[in-house]
Amino acid sequence: MIRRALALAVFLSLAGAVIAGTWWRALDDALTRLEERGRADLALAGDRLLGQLQRYREMTVLMADHPEILRFALDPSAPAEPVDALLRRTADMTRSDEFLLVGASGRIIASSGPGRGANRSTAPYVRRAMQGALGFHHEIEKETGRRLFVYAAPVFSPDGPVAGALVVRIETEAVEVIWRGEPMIVFFTDSDGIAFVSNRDELVLVRLDLMPEGEGEVPADLLRRKVRHIDRHEVWDLDGGPYLPARALHLTRPLPVIEMTGEALVDIAPAERQALLQALVAAAACLVIGAGGYALLERRRALAVQLAAEAEANARLETRVEERTRELSEANEQLHRAQAELVQAGKLSALGQMSAGISHELNQPLMAIRSYAENAGLFLDRAQPEKAAENLGRINDLARRMGRIIKNLRAFARQEHDGMSDVDLVQVVADALELSEARLRASGVGVDWQPPAAAVWVRGGEVRLQQVVMNLLANAADAMEAGGTVSINIAPVAGRVRLAVADTGPGIAEPDRIFDPFYSTKEVGASEGMGLGLSISYGIVQSFGGTIAGRNRDTGGAEFVVELDAAEPGTKAA
Repeated sequence: MIRRALALAVFLSLAGAVIAGTWWRALDDALTRLEERGRADLALAGDRLLGQLQRYREMTVLMADHPEILRFALDPSAPAEPVDALLRRTADMTRSDEFLLVGASGRIIASSGPGRGANRSTAPYVRRAMQGALGFHHEIEKETGRRLFVYAAPVFSPDGPVAGALVVRIETEAVEVIWRGEPMIVFFTDSDGIAFVSNRDELVLVRLDLMPEGEGEVPADLLRRKVRHIDRHEVWDLDGGPYLPARALHLTRPLPVIEMTGEALVDIAPAERQALLQALVAAAACLVIGAGGYALLERRRALAVQLAAEAEANARLETRVEERTRELSEANEQLHRAQAELVQAGKLSALGQMSAGISHELNQPLMAIRSYAENAGLFLDRAQPEKAAENLGRINDLARRMGRIIKNLRAFARQEHDGMSDVDLVQVVADALELSEARLRASGVGVDWQPPAAAVWVRGGEVRLQQVVMNLLANAADAMEAGGTVSINIAPVAGRVRLAVADTGPGIAEPDRIFDPFYSTKEVGASEGMGLGLSISYGIVQSFGGTIAGRNRDTGGAEFVVELDAAEPGTKAA
């Protein structure tokens, strides 16, 4: 129970971390995208405001150079009605609130509306125009509470001094109307933090201060808000009524040309919903993984009980398997010994079949040696040393031949325990032919053998390969009792060496069975062989990684082909 509770606690901790991390990452990504779109929209709104005000600015400068305006500024005693009419027409055409012409004294000398004679010398935009520069300001009309943008352009006399100032007042409704109702909340604040222009009435002339600490009445023109940060994003928690979002991304952009700051509030509810959705998906995935893990743990617990029950049975089975394996190993060793004894028996059987011919091969040189020795003695008695030396040389040749035959017999009869080595296949065939010479001659079999000019090296064992070749020669001699020819050929083939032994006998009756143990075409009770020669040869060649196959030739007779891996020239196997 403790382990299960601990695992549950670890899983819940990891799942909580994954869900929280997913929510935080999704929210941050969504806010980043909102901020990118919001900044682009805020930049567009700011450019629109500056573009509209730029029109009024250029119009103010142009009207300040109008001849009627200059004439009346230089001579304020002239009739004012024509200038007033000009200012009214211009205000109507440009949708300006009011045009004022201020004289050098600071009083209004002409106007598109009432107010002529009022003193505007203390207005900051008039003072700046009187200094010869373009004045700009925003103000709230005390009598009506209207919000106005004001431009003031100097009217220069022909001599250079400023003769007056042309003032244009633009109501903010004229610039707000084109972007009212857009989804993103946009407002422009002055240096006092008051929202002077906005596309939401709830924010007009609202002072953006932080929510005061503690209880108490909040001023009507104060926006209730709290500021917090999500990663690098500034988020406001608002209490501004039903038409403002509860949580919004706050963006700013300075507008130094009009001495204001463009600000925007982007509702983050869609980002929160998206983050919540991804967190729910992560929670569902964790739930599925947890359920799967719990099922696996229960399955593992059940399997543990089952395995514990099977462990004892497996132990008993392993004991029996070990005993059986030991018995099979002993049987396998006995089989290897039997196979080795069978190979040796095959050699001895072949020696028995060759014994008559070998005896003849040894007796004939012995008789010749005796005769040559007697002749050598007679020639010495007759003082003919040359003739005696000639007979002694023949005795030496015969003795060397007998020694070679005995050496080959001794090598063939012994058991070969060495592994594979590099063997000269040409010498193996030559030794096998010398041992089989008497038997082939007794059967009237001729040999067609053109040995290669150089040694041909293969991988194998010399004595065992010699036994294979002698078995093939013996089979050829048995198949051609009435005489014939056995052909031997050695040729390299694609990294291997092919040895072909063909005869002119009747061929193979059942090619598919020739390598089966104890398969023989000889009559039952015949003294030659037990049907093991080709089976033994097959095992020997396979142990060297080679192949042996037999077939009937189209021209008649049988052919056996042995293929062995070629070897680089090396030391011949002993």
